[in-house]
Amino acid sequence: MREYDYVIVGAGSAGCVLAGRLSEKPDVSVALLEAGGSARSLGVRIPAAFPKLFGTDRDWQYYSDPEPGLNDRKIYMPRGKMIGGSSSMNAMLYVRGNAEDFDGWAKAGATGWSYDEVLPYFKRIETFARGGNEYRGSHGPLYVGDHRSRTPITEQLVQASQEAGLRFNPDYNAAHQEGVSYLQVTQKGGNRWSAADAWLRPAKSRRNLSVLKDSMVLQVEISGGQATGVWVNGTNGPELIRARHEVILSAGAIGTPQLLMLSGIGPAEHLHEVGVEVQVDNPHVGSHYQDHPFFLLNWETTAKGTLAEAESIKQLLNYAVFGKGLLTSTVAEGTAFLATKPGLAAPDLQLHFGAAYFHNHGFDTYPKPAFAIAPTLVAPQSRGEIRLRTTDAADHPSIVGNHLTEKADVDAMVAGVELAREIVAQQALAGVRGIEIHPGSQIKGRAAIEKSLREETELIYHPTSTARMGAPGDSVVGPDLRVHGVTGLRVVDASVFPTIPRGNTNAATYMVAEKASDMIAGR
Repeated sequence: MREYDYVIVGAGSAGCVLAGRLSEKPDVSVALLEAGGSARSLGVRIPAAFPKLFGTDRDWQYYSDPEPGLNDRKIYMPRGKMIGGSSSMNAMLYVRGNAEDFDGWAKAGATGWSYDEVLPYFKRIETFARGGNEYRGSHGPLYVGDHRSRTPITEQLVQASQEAGLRFNPDYNAAHQEGVSYLQVTQKGGNRWSAADAWLRPAKSRRNLSVLKDSMVLQVEISGGQATGVWVNGTNGPELIRARHEVILSAGAIGTPQLLMLSGIGPAEHLHEVGVEVQVDNPHVGSHYQDHPFFLLNWETTAKGTLAEAESIKQLLNYAVFGKGLLTSTVAEGTAFLATKPGLAAPDLQLHFGAAYFHNHGFDTYPKPAFAIAPTLVAPQSRGEIRLRTTDAADHPSIVGNHLTEKADVDAMVAGVELAREIVAQQALAGVRGIEIHPGSQIKGRAAIEKSLREETELIYHPTSTARMGAPGDSVVGPDLRVHGVTGLRVVDASVFPTIPRGNTNAATYMVAEKASDMIAGR
């Protein structure tokens, strides 16, 4: 029987951080378990290729249940199933969130997680290409910088946004988030720089760290109220891997609540229904689920240098030889954060500016050059839940987000569509804009826009808050990330966010894992 001091479930963004940090102490043994396999692939390495990973064996390929606010459509939810997890498959956009997010966490019971308290961890994470300052780090394992080969259409979209009344913000991860900016990305030398690159690769030669690929965890072993290990699908059937100190779940906002419930931690009535013996009755497990809905508008363009040219011989050579060119693009290269109505404490909407035709997660194609603007709801009022379908860990759980069931959410998205069109109408794009492809210029007025939103809104792959932290009775884990009611068990991933941050969630996941590594190691 294999036994380690710490057993980490999930080699994604958080798991890689924990494995790298905890194994820095040579007298501590660490096992990192990953259901997927290697991330060695050009599709992972080349930034612009990330949509080509969707629907492959490196993707969990989750789908929601019929969504009541989205015409009962089942929504596709890609998640990375490989070393590095979703940091090996995402669009590499580095957005911390708003200071108001973290101050809100602290006020809601996550003591120690205010903005001033988490800022040092955000700084510790990164080496920022422009240099360190009071907000940015300069000696961290994660390389963060600007696009090496920004497209001209992105610059025109940023200029048009300023003409439409948005102020330019040189760094949305610094003092203020509001305004229009160029996106920052997690790349090094024009290549993806994932959690595996930043934290796991430097640790791989340590004798006290074992990385176990293709190891699907079935449930946590709990004895006498203490987590003592995890069951995995071994070659000869289920195998128990023991943890002397702690089991740490870093399986993500879908996988973690599923494992908690399979282990008997969750809503008692639901667990009884599916045949799981209850260890801890906690209705918050799998509840409070949030994500960021987004809606894509596309226009034809006569601009040169869009991603329609990305797979040319010239661009392939430029990438292979110099690490530059269109293949280093993350499709979305610009962004804006804004409040859609007066009185909001922080932005409720984010715009993503794409240098390509992008629709249906990149599965659809278009014969002409195009660009996209995606209004994204970053402070959703809706809440959903994740529940078990069966007691088999290989069966995907039931996921319902209730997206766009709250009027405030619909209002913000309608405002986003109208603003996107206002931006495209500006002088900066006068010489290059063509027809509106999606949803089409015939979609006008509140009723028509709302109808289109319900027909085509998707998710931007940011599930959170399904094992949220806070006070006992109101959460799944405490501010120390220990699971209420079980000793020796913590959760460290985006599921612990009390609420979803305003922006792409990967950066905040890294921050949580860095802070957690200090807690676990007693630093």
